[in-house]
Amino acid sequence: MLAFLSCIASCFPEHLEYSRLSIDHGGEGIGMSTRVIIADDSDLTILGATTIIESDHRYVIAATARAIDELLTMAVKESPDVILLNEWFHGMDILSAVEKLKEAAPRAKLIACGVNGYLYKSDDLQDCLIMALDTVMRDRPFLSPTANAEYLVTLHARQPEGYLDDEAREVLNQLAKGIHAGQIAREMGITQRRVYWVRQKLRQRFGAKTNEHLIHRAAAEGFTCLQE
Repeated sequence: MLAFLSCIASCFPEHLEYSRLSIDHGGEGIGMSTRVIIADDSDLTILGATTIIESDHRYVIAATARAIDELLTMAVKESPDVILLNEWFHGMDILSAVEKLKEAAPRAKLIACGVNGYLYKSDDLQDCLIMALDTVMRDRPFLSPTANAEYLVTLHARQPEGYLDDEAREVLNQLAKGIHAGQIAREMGITQRRVYWVRQKLRQRFGAKTNEHLIHRAAAEGFTCLQE
């Protein structure tokens, strides 16, 4: 199932030509179709997602992939606007895949593991998929109704933990600025391994799987600020 919807905004530079992004939402002038790659090891999921997406004239399936190597090849070849990626893609570490896809298709919105958009695994693609694509293409966060409910339940179920030590706060703030672990280590005078350890503890604290997820959840609780 296509369980996560996210947009890696930093991978989509603001200077992209408008014709590439123009989406007709009001019937006044149709820009170029938004090109989508679907990656999943389930033929049934690919078929279902393809049927839904191609029912909307604003979107076109540029390619499909059933393995990570095939996906990376297609990402370079097709230069997609959006990549739909199953978080449980066979033989793939999702965090490594995200980094590789950033390099292979830096212009693409990535709908996968993260926080700018989220489809819960039991959501009906017929109801949510086009809405999610529209939302991430506008650089806005998307949560399906089920995902939103699950997030709020998880957020309120956690025991309040209002304390972060100075080191954790500094690492968090540096991550929010988009600074990489190596540079954080140099600026703080600690080892890069220590930065990774603190980052992992922060992810556990905020229930996050990626840096983007961590930063948004920390910002929601007032521990840092999102960068413009």
